[in-house]
Amino acid sequence: MSAQPIAQPKPLQESQLQELLPPEVYHQAVNQADLAISITDPAARILYANDSFSRITGYSPEDVVGLNESVLSNHTTPPELYADMWASLKARRPWSGKLLNKRKSGDVYLAELSITPVLDKKGEVTHFLGMHRDITGLHQLERTVRNQKQLIESVVDAAPVAFALLDPTGRVVLDNHAYKKLVSDMRVKEPAHRLLDALAPEWYEILASDPQHCEFSNREMRLDSPGGRARWLSVSASVIDMHSECADSYFCAAGQPGLLLVISDITNLREEQERAKGAALKASLADEERTAAIREGLSAAVFRLEEPLNMMASAVAVLQRRDPASAEMLRQALDNSREHIESLRQVIPQSPQEIVIRVNLNEILREVLEVCTPRLLKAGITVDWQPSAVLPPLNGRPLQLRMLFKALVENAIEAMNVKGWPRRELQIRSEVIDDCIRIAILDSGPGIPPEWRHKAFEPFFTAKNGSGKHIGTGLSRAQQVVADHGGIIDLDESPAGGCAAIVEFRVDGDPI
Repeated sequence: MSAQPIAQPKPLQESQLQELLPPEVYHQAVNQADLAISITDPAARILYANDSFSRITGYSPEDVVGLNESVLSNHTTPPELYADMWASLKARRPWSGKLLNKRKSGDVYLAELSITPVLDKKGEVTHFLGMHRDITGLHQLERTVRNQKQLIESVVDAAPVAFALLDPTGRVVLDNHAYKKLVSDMRVKEPAHRLLDALAPEWYEILASDPQHCEFSNREMRLDSPGGRARWLSVSASVIDMHSECADSYFCAAGQPGLLLVISDITNLREEQERAKGAALKASLADEERTAAIREGLSAAVFRLEEPLNMMASAVAVLQRRDPASAEMLRQALDNSREHIESLRQVIPQSPQEIVIRVNLNEILREVLEVCTPRLLKAGITVDWQPSAVLPPLNGRPLQLRMLFKALVENAIEAMNVKGWPRRELQIRSEVIDDCIRIAILDSGPGIPPEWRHKAFEPFFTAKNGSGKHIGTGLSRAQQVVADHGGIIDLDESPAGGCAAIVEFRVDGDPI
């Protein structure tokens, strides 16, 4: 069933308009209007004033008829404003603006005024129609709001923490000076995005679908810069309603979710904590190194003792056919020897069983560099530290990882610490490539021959003596640590001609 078209009303005739809207209605409408209305001649003498004019100004029509509109002036309005007003009116253009008026009682009020020239059929000005209202209260409210806004902005800008408000599209719509400083410190356009990507990788999608799950509190993040001190930030995120200022939102109270980031610099606190645990860390590493040395020494002894035992076992097999009595005696000696070796194997200290936690490899590398600083200085080695500003956390065992990178750094030191070696530079880089964390330790030493690069990971292999090119010990243990973390380690030639040790771990923890 189709809807019936709405009938359009017929236009009213002039005689009908005069009947429905007689002339006295115009006078009543103007007189009863809420605006102060006045009509003046071209010289601005008041010819008519409505009831609201009397209510706002305190002047009755009898008081002002025949007087110039300037009777309302407080004589504090800038002359330039009057000049602009008369320029528009003489050009037969309406003018609107704000003037400071004075009531009959002497009270001053702020008036929002509109003046319209009334033209005859020849286009000449015959009258002026003036309408104004008292906006003193509105002006006071606006000033109060503006002052409060400026006060809040001053407090926010002076705050030692950084603020950033993101709209549902991820755009930063409000920030403070501390946040702007982060832009230069992190050398990125929007530090908020970099922080959120590291702390809450799916924040963008969650903000649009379920914003409440974007909230978190006091999550710490480490920022590293080449040659500078590491910075620690504590980040909190909370969802707030952002009310639109558009006209179509006037009757709609619903807002859009915004994400407020509060970023605090806790570097000094973390540095104090680092100094407090520095001594404990050095003691722990030294103890683990002593234990590892004992473990490797005993393992090497067992490894070397097993070689003659294997030869004895072959001899037993041969003598069994020729001289069974001698073979039996040799077999008993072999069994006794193996029991002793097994007893020796039982006393080999085991590696500490660490729990897996989330670690930052930049932090691990800085700790290793601090521990190795005395050896680096003694060997005259310069360090070029090029960390990624932000590294995603890795699930790992911190002590094992420290021992891994300490072994690689010390191998590099030994490689360059050769009498008369001219160039002694150590470069350490960290970066994220294709969902992998890559750590590169590059030295300017003599390098490693290609045929030795795979043998370097064999237990007890060393080329320290005889060749003049040092690979070092401990790479076998380093490879095991890397493998336990699902990563890979490789040796290559560095740009300086030395050794490049490349270690890679997947961010998600899966084996590479």
